[in-house]
Amino acid sequence: MKTDQNYKKGEIITVDITDFGENGEGIGKTDAFTWFIKDTVIGDKVIAKVMKTKKSYGYARLEKIVEESPDRVRAKCPVARSCGGCTLQSLDYRAELRLKQNKVENHLKRIGGFDLSNVEIEEIIGMEEPYRYRNKSQFPFGRKNGKNITGYFAGRTHSIVEFDDCIIGIEENKTVLKTVLEFMEKYRVDAYNEEDTSGIVRHVLIRKGFVTGELMVCVVINADNLVYSRELVESLCTALGKDLQSVSLNINKKNTNVILGDRTITIYGREYIEDYIGDVKFRISPQSFYQVNPVQTKKLYGKALEYAALTGEETVWDMYCGIGTISLFLAKSAKFVYGVEIVDAAIQNARENAKINNIENVKFFVGKAEEIITGEYENGNIRDIDVIVVDPPRKGLDKIAIDTMLKLSPKRIVYVSCDSSTLARDLKLLCEKEYELKKLTVVDQFARSYHTESVVVMSKVEQTK
Repeated sequence: MKTDQNYKKGEIITVDITDFGENGEGIGKTDAFTWFIKDTVIGDKVIAKVMKTKKSYGYARLEKIVEESPDRVRAKCPVARSCGGCTLQSLDYRAELRLKQNKVENHLKRIGGFDLSNVEIEEIIGMEEPYRYRNKSQFPFGRKNGKNITGYFAGRTHSIVEFDDCIIGIEENKTVLKTVLEFMEKYRVDAYNEEDTSGIVRHVLIRKGFVTGELMVCVVINADNLVYSRELVESLCTALGKDLQSVSLNINKKNTNVILGDRTITIYGREYIEDYIGDVKFRISPQSFYQVNPVQTKKLYGKALEYAALTGEETVWDMYCGIGTISLFLAKSAKFVYGVEIVDAAIQNARENAKINNIENVKFFVGKAEEIITGEYENGNIRDIDVIVVDPPRKGLDKIAIDTMLKLSPKRIVYVSCDSSTLARDLKLLCEKEYELKKLTVVDQFARSYHTESVVVMSKVEQTK
C-alpha cells in the first residue's frame, strides 16, 4: 500500500472518481490513498499528475479522461477549467441536483446525527435554465503584455483569466466590459497592478434588476477621482441605453483583497437601482447584500414563508435581516416582524425598503441579534415570540445565538442556510431537547457551482402528559 512517501510530484496515476469534495472537485482512491482532482465528475476514470501529497491524501491535476462518466457533459464555457467560478459545468444538470440533495441530506445525517425517516424532505427546487441567472458580477482588471485586461481570477489565485462573457452572468456584462476597456484605451487609463499598487481601475461591479431591467455600473478605482469620467458615462449610456440607471465610482486605495472601499461617488443617475422579490420592491446600492439569483430567491423565500405558517397573528423575529429581504417578504402575512442586523448601512436600507413598500408592521434594529432580542424581551417591549427566522452567513450560528433562541422558545424556527455543514451542526444543538426537525427543502441557488441553499423548519416538541 502506497503512502505519501511513495508518491512523487509529477508521477502519473490512474484514478476512478467516486465522490465529490466540498469545492466540487472529484475524489478517488488508489489503494487507501485519497486524491482530489479538479474538473472530474463521479464515474470518470482518469489519468492525473501528482501535484502535492499529505499523509493520507493528495492533489492531482487532470491529464486525460480514459472513460467518461455517463453524467459528464461538454462545458458550455470555454474557460470553465481555468476560471475559479463554476466547478460543475462538466456535470449533467440533473446529476448536479441529485448531488446537492444528497450532500445536504448526508451532512444532516453525518454531522447532525439525524434520522431523516421522520423528516418531510421535499424535492430539490432546481432551475429551468441554469445559466444567465446572476444579477451581480464583479470583474477584476489588470495588465498583460502591455494592455488592459479583465475577466475572472483563476481558482485560488489572483491571476486573471481573460474573458468577458460569463454564461451564468447577464448578457449586458460583455457590453459594459467592452465599453470600459475601450474608454481606458482611448484615455490611457491603466488597470490596477497588485504588485506595485500602480494603476487606476481595480474592478467593475455590475448589477441588474431582473424584474425592472435597471442596470448599475460601479467602477472601483485606486484614486480619489477618475479623469474623463463624464466621457465614460456618455459611452456607457450610448452602449446600454435607458436601462442604465446608476454609474458610480468606488474609492479603494488600500493594498487589500477587499473589493469595495468605504466611499462611493455617484456620477450618473441614482445611488441605487430597484428590483422586486415577489411584489416587494427593494433598493440596491453597490454595497447592498442582495441574493444573486432572483428567480430562485423568490422560490426560496416562498418556501420560508410556507414553513413559517403565518396566519396574520404571529410575532416574527428575523435575526440576520440584511436589507430586509426576508423580513418584508414575511411582513405581509404576519402580525409584526422585527429584524436585526449588525451592519448599520444594511438597516438603513431595510428601513428605506419598508417605507417605499408602505409596510408598517416591521421594526429594524442595529446590533447583535442575541443582545437586541434579549434586551427587548427582558424590558417587556415584546411578549410571545411565535416564529424566529435565521439566514446567517456561511459560518452559521454561534453558541450565544443558539442559546438565545432556545431561551426565547418560539413555536417554530425557520433556518435558511447557504452551508449545509454548519446547518447540520446548528440543528444538532437546536434539536437536542426542545425542537424537532420537521421539513427540509434544498434550493439550487448557485447553479453550476457546488454551493446550494436549503431551508428547514423546526417545531417545539409536544410534551406528553
